[in-house]
Amino acid sequence: MKLDNSNNNKRESAVINGSRFSDLSGFYEEVSQVLMKDEDWKVGTLDGFDDILYGFTGEMIWKDSQKSKEDLGLEATMKFYEIKISQGKPFNINLARQKLDDLISGNGQTLYDILIEIIESHKNITLVLD
Repeated sequence: MKLDNSNNNKRESAVINGSRFSDLSGFYEEVSQVLMKDEDWKVGTLDGFDDILYGFTGEMIWKDSQKSKEDLGLEATMKFYEIKISQGKPFNINLARQKLDDLISGNGQTLYDILIEIIESHKNITLVLD
């Protein structure tokens, strides 16, 4: 579905299918196909995911969300921060270390939690976990 920013009164429906991916890059691929079919670029970052949601109004259904919760859980999130730390610039290494430490101590958010928080921060979207 192509997002039409000219008519914000139009409510849409989108389905993210957790059975189609098992990691963050797969999630980005899925949301790119679902939300940006007619675009010539794809989502590749958390900020990019957040940005495309400004053009969507309606219901977002996340099928197999429990599978995604496991796939994008503790292990995947630790790997996500470890990669940022090892790559260094342009990433904020101190922030990534802090997030990793929080995660290890049981106080941090997993990638799944972060994605849910991003979606729920958009008041124009109703999230349904299926």
